Amino acid sequence: MKFRLVKKSRESYARAGIITTDHGVIRTPVFMPVGTQATVKTISPLELKKMRAQVILNNTYHLYLRPGEHLVRSAGGLHRFCSWNGPILTDSGGFQVFSLAELNKITPDGFYFQSHIDGSRHFFSPEKVVQIQRDLGSDIFMVLDECLPYPCEYAAAKRSLQLTLDWAKRSLQIFNATKSTHGYDQAMFAIVQGSTFIDLRKECTRKLIEMDFPGYAIGGLSVGEPKDDMYNIAAVCCDLLPENKPRYLMGVGKPEDLLESIERGIDMFDCIIPTRNGRNGTAYTSEGAIVIKNATYREQFIPLDENCDCYTCRTFTRAYLRHLYQAREILVLRLVSYHNLYFYLRLMENARKAILESRFSAWKKQFLIRYLKNK
Repeated sequence: MKFRLVKKSRESYARAGIITTDHGVIRTPVFMPVGTQATVKTISPLELKKMRAQVILNNTYHLYLRPGEHLVRSAGGLHRFCSWNGPILTDSGGFQVFSLAELNKITPDGFYFQSHIDGSRHFFSPEKVVQIQRDLGSDIFMVLDECLPYPCEYAAAKRSLQLTLDWAKRSLQIFNATKSTHGYDQAMFAIVQGSTFIDLRKECTRKLIEMDFPGYAIGGLSVGEPKDDMYNIAAVCCDLLPENKPRYLMGVGKPEDLLESIERGIDMFDCIIPTRNGRNGTAYTSEGAIVIKNATYREQFIPLDENCDCYTCRTFTRAYLRHLYQAREILVLRLVSYHNLYFYLRLMENARKAILESRFSAWKKQFLIRYLKNK
């Protein structure tokens, strides 16, 4: 994997870059649709290509449990298994430990957890998670880390930070001692932790930089903390992280969160919001989010977003989409998810274009005035 910084904003820390992998080029800033179980829910790989998705995210924890990394390895890796020929990023499972806290036990060696599928017991160590992701064959994968809830005590965050650093070092050692299972290059990113404590975030960032990873993620955010804290931590970490390596803010977020984070120097994002909220009836538009299930849209014979040229907006009206929800027709789950992903991907394309044309701050301000006016 290679990263090239193409343009920096003169008014902020926003930047445009290019990540080159063996499965294709990723132009940043970039949003990665989440395909937890080797599929972006309700959306086909062909549709992802049509909406110009560059890279998708798969989930190590879920794929380990089902269908298992050995089956994916036998299939030739994730790209062949799910018929996606572009870049793939896999997370490490650390966030799943946090979200399934009642089913796990963390130790210095790794963590024990109980499958949410059948109750079986399993163990993840940093070394095992590296090998799983070797077998899955993702282009970029993450070290094992511990994600703490918000709020948490300083002492707990300090202990967790040391564990994350230890696991990062062990992950790097086993990564350097092993080879790609499928014959193409893979890269591993470290994850900055430290909860909302700025000194811990700085300490973690500096020590991970010393280990010299090819890229860095910022984890443990969007877990209930105030948004100003999230933005501040992103800014603090970006100020320290090397300029010549990509920066990934994990699990974030809503359209305004993406733009605020780009302004602070973030390159990569993922989040389940566009597809999960789409399946639940929320559509993201240039004039803000709307809940299409509401009665107010019963007789609105206009697109979800009159400024959008996606298939959903070119073809169907709000009234029809609301009717599908009321009738519990599964087509609407696909149509609104498709629109939301298209909206997010165009948002990133437009942000990149504005950075390249030295007008990001003005473009961001104009977008948010319109997007947030009805909030």
